[in-house]
Amino acid sequence: MMNANPLDVIVIGAGHAGLSASYFLKQHQLRHVVLERGTIGESWASQRWDSFRMNTANKWNTLPGWEPGATESESFGTAPSLVASMAKYVQMHELPVLTNATVSSLDKAPESDLFRVKVQQNGTTKIYLSRQVIVASGAQSQKQPALLASKIDANIKQLHSSEYRNAADLPQGNVLIVGSAQSGCQIAEDLVQAGRKVFLSTSKVPRCPRYYRGKDIMDWLLLTGFFNARPEDITDSAQLHLRTPLLKGNDHGRKTLSLQSLARMGVTLLGKLQDVKGDSASFTTDTLAHVQFADEFSKRVKGFIDGFIAENKLEASSAELDSDDEPDDLLNFSAVPSSIQLKKEGISTIIWATGFRLDMAYMQLPVFDDSGNPVHEQGKSLVEGLYFLGLPWLRNRKSSLLMGIKEDAQFIIDCVHKFSQKRVRAVL
Repeated sequence: MMNANPLDVIVIGAGHAGLSASYFLKQHQLRHVVLERGTIGESWASQRWDSFRMNTANKWNTLPGWEPGATESESFGTAPSLVASMAKYVQMHELPVLTNATVSSLDKAPESDLFRVKVQQNGTTKIYLSRQVIVASGAQSQKQPALLASKIDANIKQLHSSEYRNAADLPQGNVLIVGSAQSGCQIAEDLVQAGRKVFLSTSKVPRCPRYYRGKDIMDWLLLTGFFNARPEDITDSAQLHLRTPLLKGNDHGRKTLSLQSLARMGVTLLGKLQDVKGDSASFTTDTLAHVQFADEFSKRVKGFIDGFIAENKLEASSAELDSDDEPDDLLNFSAVPSSIQLKKEGISTIIWATGFRLDMAYMQLPVFDDSGNPVHEQGKSLVEGLYFLGLPWLRNRKSSLLMGIKEDAQFIIDCVHKFSQKRVRAVL
């Protein structure tokens, strides 16, 4: 089945990026459809645990044309509340979203400038033609495989962090979490609070204090212009690949998440998982370096804020004592074991907090570099009429945040509209 009358635009993905794009497309009266492989906000609906809270306050997680009420703006929402607001948003603005519509291929129609999108929906194959396409499925659409999973004893339950819901769903026993970025650390805290013994395999992940000098850290970083940095402004290319700093929205957005705070709660910190042989799991012995890396990053962020306050002669309260943010010399991270025996330690579950990766295997167009990453200029791809939205550093550091996605969407739709107008003028 094929749409006989080509659409102006096809949007792939109905998360924040896709819905923001649809909102602006509708304002320009451009005929379009949003294709979503699952439900609206699929990743938020299916990949978060029960106690999960957003890392940013509700006031920063809005969609265009919608703001939270005054009583909700400073709260940190749950995944279900976010998904519900997205579904309500679609209804409110009558956005043309098709759910359970999985894109299987995207290419150019033969002897045509039109894009051809093949979709599997409810057991039926449909083909859509469109003059422009916006890929808004983001950079985290496929689970990053756990390379050592095949070496784990079959009696140990293994799951990806996106599959974790709560401690009660896991077998009795202790838990090894591999990965100490956002999900790994937040799940470790959730399990410890549920009475589980947790081992956490760490690596170098930056972190920030949750609250500093009278403001939420995100308020400061936005006020200072930290998130306005563009890729071309960054002199150290490693910064473009730096993982998102540790934060959590639990505890009403007032508590810092750090490796030392987890250690004080009883989490056993280990180095990076290197190998598994039989029942023995081996790790690097640089846990202390991982802790110090995070501490140093937080120190630099606070220094950046202090400098901004002084330079602009702002009134701000003094820094509060935050034991979870301060280096803890009483914790001995230099004596961590280089290996553990899984059975001896009572480990019955391994959670792979290995993150996600980009998956655009359906795209059959020359828009990738040799490493498989999309090549673009502020979201505009190498193929005219094809755009990306929802990628980190799409236009600036803010592009990885929901608040930045909204701004990027407006920019991309302005480009789409100009392209559409140019085509109309050419026809006339």
